Amino acid sequence: MTQWTALNVADEFVFAMKELGMEEPTPVQEQAIPRQLAGDNLVVTAPTGTGKTLAFLAPLFSRLDSSREETQAVILAPTYELCIQISGVLQKLAEVGADALKVQQLIGGANISRQIEKLKKKPHIIVGSPGRIIELARMKKLKLGKVKVLILDEFDRMLDDQNLTILADMMKLLPPVEKLQTLCFSATASPKALERVSFLGEPEHLVVGGKLAMPEGIAHYIRQCAFREKIDNIRRLTRSLEVKRGLVFIGRSSNVDWVSGKLTYEGLKIASLIGRQDKQERQSAVAALKSGKARLLLTTDIAARGLDIPDVDVVFNLDMPDTAAMYLHRAGRTGRAGAKGIVVTMLDPREKEKFQTITRKLNIRPELLKGI
Repeated sequence: MTQWTALNVADEFVFAMKELGMEEPTPVQEQAIPRQLAGDNLVVTAPTGTGKTLAFLAPLFSRLDSSREETQAVILAPTYELCIQISGVLQKLAEVGADALKVQQLIGGANISRQIEKLKKKPHIIVGSPGRIIELARMKKLKLGKVKVLILDEFDRMLDDQNLTILADMMKLLPPVEKLQTLCFSATASPKALERVSFLGEPEHLVVGGKLAMPEGIAHYIRQCAFREKIDNIRRLTRSLEVKRGLVFIGRSSNVDWVSGKLTYEGLKIASLIGRQDKQERQSAVAALKSGKARLLLTTDIAARGLDIPDVDVVFNLDMPDTAAMYLHRAGRTGRAGAKGIVVTMLDPREKEKFQTITRKLNIRPELLKGI
């Protein structure tokens, strides 16, 4: 039984973990933390819900110097929600005793004047998006010359065609890669993403749990129905399964409002989370699900990665995911940290072949859900 102290992390982090009731590190934390403390550049892939965020935050309490008022670590994430979540974990650690390191979010779309004002407090850790970080650095409001650690959460998204160029631009503002520890974390890693990480100091790939590993404790089901019957089946299953907190994944954001209208008409409490919303709308949607004001959160794949909403008991796939990796990310919103969860995919007969390809890659055998 490994204890936090055996990993040689800072005492204040060990104290915070005990205060939070987290006595033992998970396998990804146990394997990744010593390598990070040794200064290795790493690409870490591990199943969803296994503690990757703490795996990359824990070493920072040992590696960064809190007495120096300068930015020493940058954490990048592909969505507003994930940046908020990472910052929230650091804030929670600070509240229970691990308060030496100061953190600031720098996310596009937020008020830049307020961000500039907060930067006067000299945060040790920046969590945000490359675009806003570049903007503030070029305005001479943010200095990145003393950064020691660069972390990419959901790195396969951060290195996709949409984000690669702006990430490369941001790298020019950091110290040379030879003087920088680079760490990449995700539940999945495409061959293209693994090839692209080479410019981040040739990091070594650490696989925990196997490729496309599905977390234990998640039960997988299919509900066979025609396209036109999918929404009604979600309504019925939400009630018959007594869903307290569920996610409904929809392929296109343009369809979210339509689905929301139909389910609301049927008396269900609904919130929606899509990319075109402003940050207040997105925050409110997640808060509604967490507080119980909404029973279902309708969303696109924007919420499939990294989002940690406690006690999500059911994930519905109204529309099938395009890939096995995306099914894995969606499924990982439930059954987190060893809890139980259910994934139900609404399956039109014409989708059967594609779905079978996905389930074979994931080595899962969904059961047919009928009679309720």
